[in-house]
Amino acid sequence: MSGNADDNKQCCGGGCGSGGHDSGGLGADQSLSGPDAGRRAFLRGAVAAAVVTLAPGVMLYSYGDEQAAAASLKPRAPNQPASAKIRWGMLIDVNKCPDGCNECVTACSTENGWKHEAGSLQDSQWIRKVTVRDRKSGAKRSFPVMCQHCAEPPCVDVCPTGASFKRADGIVLVDKHICIGCRYCMMACPYNARSFVHETLEDQKPYAPRGKGTVESCTLCVHRVDKGRPTACVEACAKAGHDALLFGDLNDPSSEIAKRVAQYPTHQIRADLGVDPGVHYQNI
Repeated sequence: MSGNADDNKQCCGGGCGSGGHDSGGLGADQSLSGPDAGRRAFLRGAVAAAVVTLAPGVMLYSYGDEQAAAASLKPRAPNQPASAKIRWGMLIDVNKCPDGCNECVTACSTENGWKHEAGSLQDSQWIRKVTVRDRKSGAKRSFPVMCQHCAEPPCVDVCPTGASFKRADGIVLVDKHICIGCRYCMMACPYNARSFVHETLEDQKPYAPRGKGTVESCTLCVHRVDKGRPTACVEACAKAGHDALLFGDLNDPSSEIAKRVAQYPTHQIRADLGVDPGVHYQNI
């Protein structure tokens, strides 16, 4: 699958840069299964003999020391284009994802200005937690799922206007100025990571503009990353002491995330699709 994204498109924070591109949000509270059988088997390729169900709550966690993570990030000058030398990604240690914790999802919601009511199928949900159960032992594991920021994003391939695009550094975003709300990207995403804004919005964050009639998904807190700061979910989880999520440059062999991916077995959800997700899972 070859992407048609214009890697030279830039996004300064979540707002509009000189090119008028802003960041999107994440998928609504939908089942992990999509409209076809392939998406209904969403996690089957990632976990052998597992059954996937959505947890009623939404949670995410943080991996690694907050100060160490921040130290590895460097701010990007406003006039400096995103570099293909960098591949931003995330590593989630499933063993460290405690049930009942909602700190990182709360942080994401607060940071980016989206809200999700339990049971709603229309509200935005930039991140959600799923539960997998081993059919033989009955053992359950819970972990967060968000936009996987694929190297070959299907959402970009099918977008008729170019609103869905991938930055050179691997962050997948939505340009709200040219999104026509066709929702092809929602159907193409194998992770159900995108959602459609149905209602008029108020009190939006200036760095994370959203709009009725447009699609949105996780932005990896691009407005923070460009300033050399870790994502809101990572920061909140580190403060909560769970250390379940690590953010950094997968292309930098000296970065903590690259070291751990090289040292420990990790998995990409539905790696068989060949989209090369930027989110890796450990102990899944």
